[in-house]
Amino acid sequence: MIPTGQDSLSTRSTLEAGGRTYAYYSLEKAGARLGDLSRLPFSMKVLLENLLRFEDGVTVTLDDLQAMADWLKERRINREIQYRPARVLMQDFTGVPAVVDLAAMRDAMKSLGGDPQRINPLVPVHLVIDHSVMVDEFGTPRSFEQNVALEYQRNAERYEFLKWGATAFDNFKVVPPGTGICHQVNLEHIAQTVWTSPDQDGAEVAYPDTLVGTDSHTTMVNGLGVLGWGVGGIEAEAAMLGQPVSMLIPEVVGFRLDGSLKEGITATDLVLTVTQMLRAKGVVGRFVEFYGPGLDHLSLADRATIANMAPEYGATCGFFPIDERTIDYLKLTGRDEARIELVRAYARAQGMWRDSGSPDPLFTDTLELDMASVEPSLAGPKRPQDRVRLSEVDELFNAELEGTYKKTGADPRAAVDDADYEIGNGDVMIAAITSCTNTSNPSVLVAAGLVARKAREFGLERKPWVKTSLAPGSQVVTEYLDASGLSADLDSIGFNLVGYGCTTCIGNSGPLAPPLSKAIADNDLVVASVLSGNRNFEGRVSPDCRANYLASPPLVVAYALFGTVKSDITKCPIGQSRDGTDIYLKDLWPSNDEVRSLIDAHVHSSMFRERYADVYRGDDRWRAIEVTGGDTYAWPAGSTYIANPPYFEGMTMTPRPLTDVTGARALAVFGDSITTDHISPAGAIKLDSPAGAYLTQHQVARADFNSYGARRGNHEIMMRGTFANIRIRNRMLAGVDGGIEGGMTRGPTGEVLPIYDAAMAWQQQGTPLIVIAGKEYGTGSSRDWAAKGTVLLGVRMVIAESFERIHRSNLVGMGVLPLQFADGESAATYGLDGSETFDIAGIAALEPRQDVALHVTRVNGEKLTITARCRIDTYNELEYFRSGGILHYVLRNLAA
Repeated sequence: MIPTGQDSLSTRSTLEAGGRTYAYYSLEKAGARLGDLSRLPFSMKVLLENLLRFEDGVTVTLDDLQAMADWLKERRINREIQYRPARVLMQDFTGVPAVVDLAAMRDAMKSLGGDPQRINPLVPVHLVIDHSVMVDEFGTPRSFEQNVALEYQRNAERYEFLKWGATAFDNFKVVPPGTGICHQVNLEHIAQTVWTSPDQDGAEVAYPDTLVGTDSHTTMVNGLGVLGWGVGGIEAEAAMLGQPVSMLIPEVVGFRLDGSLKEGITATDLVLTVTQMLRAKGVVGRFVEFYGPGLDHLSLADRATIANMAPEYGATCGFFPIDERTIDYLKLTGRDEARIELVRAYARAQGMWRDSGSPDPLFTDTLELDMASVEPSLAGPKRPQDRVRLSEVDELFNAELEGTYKKTGADPRAAVDDADYEIGNGDVMIAAITSCTNTSNPSVLVAAGLVARKAREFGLERKPWVKTSLAPGSQVVTEYLDASGLSADLDSIGFNLVGYGCTTCIGNSGPLAPPLSKAIADNDLVVASVLSGNRNFEGRVSPDCRANYLASPPLVVAYALFGTVKSDITKCPIGQSRDGTDIYLKDLWPSNDEVRSLIDAHVHSSMFRERYADVYRGDDRWRAIEVTGGDTYAWPAGSTYIANPPYFEGMTMTPRPLTDVTGARALAVFGDSITTDHISPAGAIKLDSPAGAYLTQHQVARADFNSYGARRGNHEIMMRGTFANIRIRNRMLAGVDGGIEGGMTRGPTGEVLPIYDAAMAWQQQGTPLIVIAGKEYGTGSSRDWAAKGTVLLGVRMVIAESFERIHRSNLVGMGVLPLQFADGESAATYGLDGSETFDIAGIAALEPRQDVALHVTRVNGEKLTITARCRIDTYNELEYFRSGGILHYVLRNLAA
């Protein structure tokens, strides 16, 4: 429900579309009072409309509205605003802990004497179950059925809990497993580009479709002109409960696209180029908006591919305005005709429609790319911004072998038990068509199918050591691959359907065959994965693969046939045909016309309408799940999946006073680009880890460990998994055995311990903890457990050279103080090695972004002071911090 009546600027108007009358808040009328708004970036117009609609003189004031208009003067302005997205999107890895929090808040509300029903979403919430399916079975016709059966078996408790949530909470819908990836379901079905809802008088109000999501790739829907970005689960929960998103008015970087892609170049090549350029530019905390004549040559699916990877290039979002391509996509995906008419009418009325002849918006800064210059590319072996030209993959991998991995001299080949082949450094163990980024785009999926078709005609086969998988973003993909006959071609070389979900991209690649894992470990081989995903951080894809490359789906197929990244795939034969002829990549690569003709013939709007007609019903397995519990959840005793978290234990209506930090010790000292995968891994749980020990003590068999991502509803496991990534390096141990890889640190007596065990030992002594890090701390996924686990380990503050947007916000939302070194300074500047003690005073009197004094005492008694910036950025965030966290703040307000 939105407010009724006139705002103080009298901008409420009406428009006709599809035979209906809608109220809306006119930017044209606002401009008569605020000044010319015509050249505001389109994304900023969406923010301004949001403020107009909720202007109440308290949370949104006339000064806020004027600040949005005044942004055009310098194209930046330092002002905090309160933004209210129309809806919230979740997936199950982040959704389960969010629903756990809501259930715990209902219990806490009851304890505080309030009504548990007040803990209820006030805006529409959609949760899509897509992160849980694992690639256990592959390369056979039964792969999909067996993987789904295992998924339900492993996740029965989680799915029962989510189904309870769908019945217990209003405005909360769950899309069952096996439907698709949340961002593609959002793009193809949920998103409307223009949203509508009744106001308090029952009048239907039209406004831009906006959202926040508990997955960082929520940004994908910006390709459809829908403003959205990822937040932590705790921030999303607050938004569900009516709390505005506190943010600074952003800077907007304009990215001009000219020309068009050359023959054979894919949207993946384009997005890897864009990612590299924007990372070099530096866009953390900024909006990116795409403009220029090149947009006329980008399909909506290509735009969504670019918007999807905004977290990889560091931006809050990568926005594309509404134009004819948007309308074409809404028609293709079977949206209601009346809605499509409304989108066109509303966008034109609000100046949100892109015409190629109109003046460009004004931006804070710009950069540009001639798309004709884009080359075939991969990214890797560790970061998505590290683009590599396809022709240089082998050269750079071999340099990495000698440099990082110290593999020099002869290239060993290792025998594999019970196999008639050997494997060596650079061999591709995993080739996966996976992720929301690329499995939403018919052009690259059809191209992958055509590569498979040509390979099949020549008689080529995948290398026997390669684990292949196809995990489409939605069931519609299977529809058009089946209709075009390409499914059979993909099946013939091992790319059978394994499930509809994130799979390998989130780390659910499943185990390699034990003989392969043994050969890799016994010979210390550096082997590779090639996936059509958006993330290739260390330890994410597979514990066996140290080199991981992002690639387009057709290149994934090609590398499965080629089998290595150690040789040049552009020059060496991929294999031999039945008659002994050498076959090269160029012989397999389809033309643009071949791809387009199959898309035109086989991708139809009827497929989308049929697949989404009953999207919330699910299969027989989902419908058979029985739900227990009522308004509050009956927490199952002894569950290792779902547990009542400790955040609200002993909570009172008055927050505890903030205390200074005295005698803090370093839990870890990290370098640059520590990702949320390093801090809170999503993948496999090692048997000898603290989490593995906990599960073993609770009689969980190794085969049933599942993953950290699937167990995010249990704080005991997630605490133990914090900083447990197998590839993380703590610089406090740099001199131990040449540097220890994995989540280890020094305990109170100096002994080397798992980080969880050391943290518990420090807690027993009452010692607060600090984490020290380099640049881009918290890059990657939006996972709130990276902040939740940090606080449960007893960490009071994190000091880093820079923070990624979502993780910084999550730390504040959990009551952890983020501090930032002064520009040009780092732990090395002060010679910090983790042996020091740290003190900070005046925490109760902190102001947003103020300089604070961090007092350091070395082991030898020497003292120094570091001047750092408090990265609590807004006054709303300061209120959350003083309350012990955002959920405590919201709960107290609701209970008052």
